[in-house]
Amino acid sequence: AGLGLPGSAWNSRRRAGGSNAPLATGNLVMIPLPPWMRTALYATAVMNVLAAASFLPAGAPVRALVGLPEDGHPLYVATVAMFIFLFGLAYLWTAIVGRSDRLFIALAAGGKFSFFATLVCFWWIGSLPLRAPVLGSADLFFSVLFAIWLFGDA
Repeated sequence: AGLGLPGSAWNSRRRAGGSNAPLATGNLVMIPLPPWMRTALYATAVMNVLAAASFLPAGAPVRALVGLPEDGHPLYVATVAMFIFLFGLAYLWTAIVGRSDRLFIALAAGGKFSFFATLVCFWWIGSLPLRAPVLGSADLFFSVLFAIWLFGDA
């Protein structure tokens, strides 16, 4: 209940014309998202779903194009693709329902910043070309937007 499923408290409140105030569901507080944040979540959802395809075992040429290592055991690259794809779906769902809890957005910000920082570190030691962190700066951009929402008036 409270996750936007049919018959849940969240849907009942929306149907009844509930306010934009945070909605408490148990210990979870779902906070309404401003339009700019929903747009950011839609954009990063698309980015994640497309990036996940490049991490599938057959995506080696795409990984090479963006400056990431081509090789890797198929199990490992498929696992990475799965996590990127699942987070993309979570971003999409959050944008659609228009509400989120702070923990999910904090994990999103941390994950996106960590990926960018990892690219920078591997570029710094000479293991990746400069284009990898340059292209990965989109994750830095989204991590900053998510942090703005977290530390703003959300």
